[in-house]
Amino acid sequence: MKTFFLGISLLFIVLFTGSFTYNSPDDYTSFKQQFLELINKTRTKGCTCGNTYMPPAPPMVWNNDLERSAQGHAKDMAKHKYFSHTSKDGRSMETRIINTGYTFKGFKSFMAGENIAFGQTSINEVMTGWYKSEGHCKNLMNPGFKEVGVAEYNTYWVQDFGGRESFSAEQQKLIKSGKFKLIQQEPVRD
Repeated sequence: MKTFFLGISLLFIVLFTGSFTYNSPDDYTSFKQQFLELINKTRTKGCTCGNTYMPPAPPMVWNNDLERSAQGHAKDMAKHKYFSHTSKDGRSMETRIINTGYTFKGFKSFMAGENIAFGQTSINEVMTGWYKSEGHCKNLMNPGFKEVGVAEYNTYWVQDFGGRESFSAEQQKLIKSGKFKLIQQEPVRD
């Protein structure tokens, strides 16, 4: 009888633990690669966003600071049960992105953007939805965005974009010599 219960317990443990997905480093790498492949495949060809044709754009690269920002916002929306680009505590998308380390200091130009979605169960489903939405599609195709970080938490999806342009070597020389003065302005809000 003890053997029977031991066998049933062992079977239950195997079945129970087998139903959970283990998030291995390979899964994480695959998540990033799938997003980059889907984004860059479309950016390479160009596409129509709503009624606007968006020409081909350079490929994006993954940025871990943008991913951390996206992950924090996805978790916050899930925890507090809301769906917005503005956090419940009033933080804007730009503030969240900058606070995770994606800074503008030392760059000639800086831009940030964000796509959010809720309820989709796969990368393909969320990407299809974003490409069907004119504003989200334009973010994906914006040539000014050069970096991306994406996160999903309890079917809350956040895709944060960034674009920074470095100063040229000549401009850096002029800045160091004091012949070129930087004036920092607040970001332009739409």
